Amino acid sequence: MLSDKQVKTMLSLQASMNSKVDTNWVQARYPYLRAVVIEGSEAIEHHGWKWWKKQAHDLPQLQMELVDIWHFILSEILLKNEGNQLEAQMEVLQLTSKIEGQEHILFDAKSYALPDMDLLSKLELLIGLSAARRIDLTTFSSVMKSCDLSWTELFCQYVGKNVLNFFRQDNGYKQGTYQKIWNGREDNEYLVEIMAGLDPEATDFQTNLYEALASSYPN
Repeated sequence: MLSDKQVKTMLSLQASMNSKVDTNWVQARYPYLRAVVIEGSEAIEHHGWKWWKKQAHDLPQLQMELVDIWHFILSEILLKNEGNQLEAQMEVLQLTSKIEGQEHILFDAKSYALPDMDLLSKLELLIGLSAARRIDLTTFSSVMKSCDLSWTELFCQYVGKNVLNFFRQDNGYKQGTYQKIWNGREDNEYLVEIMAGLDPEATDFQTNLYEALASSYPN
């Protein structure tokens, strides 16, 4: 489970990212859970769901979609608390404390037994809950487990993706000039490879990662 320090770090990073995109993000009240719906659909694509054709199961990119979903869940919790990071931290810790031992989710008058569901069905449930504007970390945690992603690994990958998001913004993402495809491959793929060669516990991890992204970015 997440530590107080990890939650505090991620909320601080997320608030900084939101402010970089829009300094008035709290007042703007963007539909962050709508973004969870879209990212959940992209996770389904990386898993593969089309029974009429051969598809590759891309676990690293599926995990990265979960990291993206976590960005928007944190943003929604921050928004619920009017940007107050301390109150948001308390809510995240409270929500995660309720995950242990909870296996059934009640949604639309139907009970869903998470241990009996496959990954695609869990992703569909997460999408449905998010479309209904519900934050459900029990379902999210179950999806993570099915993707071999621990909370510690989520934290490390979150920090990495946050660095990429800052890199994107610094290179024209909001203005539409950023190149998301680098030499025929998406920047997320480069991120996964670069992170595999770095120590996420190192004090200069974020700096090293940013510099590695910059050196790989096509000019």
